[in-house]
Amino acid sequence: MPVAGRQAGIPATYVPARNTVLLSLALAWAEVLGARHLFIGANAVDYSGYPDCRPEYLRAFEAMANLATKAAVEGTRIEVRAPLVDLPKAEIVRLAVALGVDPAETVSCYQADADGGACGCCDACRIRRKGFADAGIADPTRYAHARAGE
Repeated sequence: MPVAGRQAGIPATYVPARNTVLLSLALAWAEVLGARHLFIGANAVDYSGYPDCRPEYLRAFEAMANLATKAAVEGTRIEVRAPLVDLPKAEIVRLAVALGVDPAETVSCYQADADGGACGCCDACRIRRKGFADAGIADPTRYAHARAGE
């Protein structure tokens, strides 16, 4: 779902191989712990343009994990779980609130300041703001630009 003001293509906030690096570290640690599941908060519904948030990427990483680990070769499959991947941002906001997460303690911004204040302009801020609006829940995010990007 396009967000007002968002440009087509992969945004400037793209971090090359970010989820590959993080999932690889999680995979190594999971194998040490004997864990069988990796969880990631990737989301593809309000698609931001990040290639490593797509379900096909997550399936490919899971396939790789099951070729690359001693545990999997010996019969203990590793599963990559992305419970938020198919949820619209409004549903993620509602779920967080229902689970008792204080959204004021979370930040989505790629340009947050040292105190966790969000820029209000980047794709992550725009998508977050729209998610709260669509959920009908007040957005407690501290934005540097109160109405940036709207």
